[in-house]
Amino acid sequence: MKIVIQRVSEASVNVDGKIVGEISQGLLLLIGVHQDDDESDADWLVQKILSLRIFSDDAGKMNLSVKDICGDILCVSQFTLLADYKKGHRPSFISAARPEKAVPLFEYFKSELAKSGLKIQSGIFGADMKVSLTNDGPVTIVMESKEKG
Repeated sequence: MKIVIQRVSEASVNVDGKIVGEISQGLLLLIGVHQDDDESDADWLVQKILSLRIFSDDAGKMNLSVKDICGDILCVSQFTLLADYKKGHRPSFISAARPEKAVPLFEYFKSELAKSGLKIQSGIFGADMKVSLTNDGPVTIVMESKEKG
């Protein structure tokens, strides 16, 4: 799995003119599922993301996690994160998981995040989504489960 993590002061997802997911301070997660991913990839990423200290403490240092601040999380599926752009000018998405695998793993990932007790919102898998956000910092981090070592 490949995830772009953005620290936000607010974010929302709009589908067909309706807001389907909306958060205040927390994390916007853009999530790409690779064809070789499984629940162990999701588990590792959930633990890393929930413990990632990218929120400022009283001294202004990034010492707090999303759990520490009781922040919200907005999950948005985005297969384009797995683009292979090495040949030609049209990206290939052949390594992205097919929906029959990606949807259950995306749902599993969200359910594991929800065990934290934080507010978890999401877009609609496969929909044409309009994502709005106010990136706080900006702080943006890319995580890949294949790099867990």
